[in-house]
Amino acid sequence: MKYLVLIPDGMADEKISALGNKTPMEAANKNTIDSLAPHSLVGTVSNVPFGMVPESDTANMAILSFDPKVYSKGRSPLEAVSMGLEMQDDEVAYRCNIVTLSEEGEYDEKIMLDHSADEITTAEADELVKALDAALGNEFRRFYTGVSYRHCILWKNGCDTYNFMRPHDILGQCIKDHLPHGEDGKVFYDLMRASWDVLDKHPINEARRARGLRPANSIWLWSPGKKPALPSFKDKWGLDAAVISAVDLIKGIGLCAGMRSIDVDGATGNVHTNYTGKANAAIDAFKDGANYVYIHVEAPDECGHRAELENKVLSVELIDEKILKPVFEYLKGTGEDFKIMILPDHPTPIRLRTHTIDPVPFMIYSSKEDKAGVNTFTEESAASTGLYIPHGHELMKLLIEK
Repeated sequence: MKYLVLIPDGMADEKISALGNKTPMEAANKNTIDSLAPHSLVGTVSNVPFGMVPESDTANMAILSFDPKVYSKGRSPLEAVSMGLEMQDDEVAYRCNIVTLSEEGEYDEKIMLDHSADEITTAEADELVKALDAALGNEFRRFYTGVSYRHCILWKNGCDTYNFMRPHDILGQCIKDHLPHGEDGKVFYDLMRASWDVLDKHPINEARRARGLRPANSIWLWSPGKKPALPSFKDKWGLDAAVISAVDLIKGIGLCAGMRSIDVDGATGNVHTNYTGKANAAIDAFKDGANYVYIHVEAPDECGHRAELENKVLSVELIDEKILKPVFEYLKGTGEDFKIMILPDHPTPIRLRTHTIDPVPFMIYSSKEDKAGVNTFTEESAASTGLYIPHGHELMKLLIEK
């Protein structure tokens, strides 16, 4: 038995008037998904435990069968692992976004314009992160380049309990009330404030302005955590597993669970990612002996954060046509039994531009067992089946045959 798990990150949404009162899932032409839905087990699942922040680390950890209440230590340590960083027991990792703040006024009065600095390229970001490390790094803290706007600080004896605001939750808002504050937050505030002086007039940002792009003119710290530890996925399920994602966070979860992480050239984490490359990587992984492949696609989530309605619909269509269709055809052609599970990790509604804790739709297709599914796979149709899994880390039991 082979297993494909496909995660269109943040795909679930609300009905939107501009789409004729449809959700992006309802509006998208997703022919392969909808051809499998009538034969699939369909329902809803809560991947984020009540009381926890609806972040992708928590949700994807649950989908992979690891209870976030037990194993979640923040997303930054997982990203650090993916970046090849060897965390020490006394180090704390921090997510370090490079963001776009408004140019006018004092630092505290600036507006959070873009948590991704116009989805800055990794090559440009690398120069900025190196400048930050040269100016603000020391024997206790170092800056490390990740992908696009997502970077990391490792801080010896840092605080792993400070409650930072997530930058994508305050888009369009003044940052004053969301900056680190108080005695515990002062060291983080000072670092973020100092980053403006390093980044604002940096040649990379001057060149971006000249091209009509937003500058990456400040850092934003959040999601601290210490060295992570997850059980072996293979020991738990007896499967040789691979993970395919453009996002360090997802790669880190896989690596911590002993899965093989496969990089794909041109995988960007946005709507312009290399969909075909991800499909080919999955097929190659199956050919190379993997019997469980986890494909994560960030594009719908990023479109939700950026309120890009047409691109969110398009991303769902591209995932269906360029990833699911060829991998399904390959699996069908092998003559072996296989299962496919499709679900977003969490909703990222266009209206809110951030994640919510609401249940998400899931579907499980089996090549050897026909189910009475739904005509089309949507948030509403999944909820209508009445099948609800309250704890996301238990969903894998419905997929994997031990």
